[in-house]
Amino acid sequence: MKMNRNIHTFIGCESEYQESKIVIFGAPFDGTTSYRPGTRFASSAMRNESFGIETYSPYLDKDLTDISVYDGGDLELAFGNTEGALGRIEEYTAKVIGDGKIPCMIGGEHLVTLGAVRAIVKRYPDLHIIHFDAHADLRDDYLGEKFSHSTVIRRCHDLLGDGKIFQFGIRSGDREEFYWGKNRVYTNKFNFNGIKEVVQSIGSHPVYLTIDLDVLDPSCFPGTGTPEAGGVDFKELLFAIGEASTLNIVGFDVNELSPIYDQSGTSTALACKVLRELLLQIHK
Repeated sequence: MKMNRNIHTFIGCESEYQESKIVIFGAPFDGTTSYRPGTRFASSAMRNESFGIETYSPYLDKDLTDISVYDGGDLELAFGNTEGALGRIEEYTAKVIGDGKIPCMIGGEHLVTLGAVRAIVKRYPDLHIIHFDAHADLRDDYLGEKFSHSTVIRRCHDLLGDGKIFQFGIRSGDREEFYWGKNRVYTNKFNFNGIKEVVQSIGSHPVYLTIDLDVLDPSCFPGTGTPEAGGVDFKELLFAIGEASTLNIVGFDVNELSPIYDQSGTSTALACKVLRELLLQIHK
């Protein structure tokens, strides 16, 4: 009898690195969480619970077993060392894109996105970002800290400049965030209206897609550290993913699942289905 290694992967993502177009990795970091921590457990929980869903998507008539995705596991990130964590994420992302592959990061709090964007913008200077979230994340600092999940999109703007960030679903932030962002980023409040037009305007530019799962209404996704009433539902999010995935996606992430706040497991299962649909849509 042949003995195989016990490899902890997301369902259907057991391909070898060399043959894979997309590379999954976890970024289990929530060191700057401003309210309720726990997102560092998301990637492990999603891998475990992914075997409760199917590899086949009836929405797309596609199957994860028909594509090549490598799951590299979780990065080892030092808790309490924010710059160290961002540096490790940047290093790993740079390796993946340098090998001609698409990085798919599972957070973690939303600040982890900055590490990936730092690497990708060096390779693609004209990078654009599509951002699904309940929160604007455009603060210049949070309690004096420049690096926070509340400042991540502002720090990304520092790298990209005006007119390259497009936000949808936003329904929370302080007044100054909205005023500052008015002429610098595209913000569609509350839903995904206008996404078709945005996709057309971006054209063939390279795009990083970042999905903060609290864009979903807490009635269907309570497992997050910063729940905000008035969000979209699962089917609306799938529609938006379908629109965004037609773009030249060079990297993407899902973040801000905090599984400990939903003991039913519903939020984790939903996050798994979101990731499955993303993988199937982006792998072309």
